[in-house]
Amino acid sequence: MRDYIQPIAATLLLAAACTAFGAGGGSMPSTGSMHSTPSLTPQEQARVFYNDGVSALEKADALSADAAHQDDAKKQQKALSKAKSAYTGAMKKFIRATGLDPSMYQAWNYVGYTNRKLGNYPAALEAYDRALKLKPGYAEAIEYRGHAYLGLNRLPEAQEAYLTLFAGNRKLAAQLLSAMQTWVGEHRGAPAGVDGATVEAFASWVSERSTIASQTASLTREGASATW
Repeated sequence: MRDYIQPIAATLLLAAACTAFGAGGGSMPSTGSMHSTPSLTPQEQARVFYNDGVSALEKADALSADAAHQDDAKKQQKALSKAKSAYTGAMKKFIRATGLDPSMYQAWNYVGYTNRKLGNYPAALEAYDRALKLKPGYAEAIEYRGHAYLGLNRLPEAQEAYLTLFAGNRKLAAQLLSAMQTWVGEHRGAPAGVDGATVEAFASWVSERSTIASQTASLTREGASATW
């Protein structure tokens, strides 16, 4: 589930719409009279752009998932093109949010996410680093950065990200481990810049971590059952 920031009051949202889409912002004419709308602080405007970005990002992810399930090449390409456009639109909103409120670590995290989805890995890593500088230990940024490391074949850093998550957030650790398993499957047949020995060594590590995770989960369940 996406990380929305608590919405502002309806009047502020209306003012934000004027700021974002009106010609020059400010007050907006109404039938019969002029009503002034409360001015938004930069932080409030950032929240509006951020939440709009989250909505756009959900649509982009849905389009990307749809493309992955398409058997027809033309339909798949069309869905991918729509997803790329949606990711670009979402990224622009998150960038606006960080411009208005540079301390919004959630927006920096999604600047990283959208850049990664668009294949802009250096920009993604820079954004994740900004998020983690603002909020050290931010698990979502650690996981997403781990995916970026995989995309760049920076395996030791991806492993470090997994171990950090395993110690503090097993759910996100499992998601990163799943991505690692996918990476192994893709690179065993076509190493793509990684030698076979490195791929197999990483595959062995991933297998070991999968076993440890399963055993730990089993012990946790047994411990929970024993308390009843």
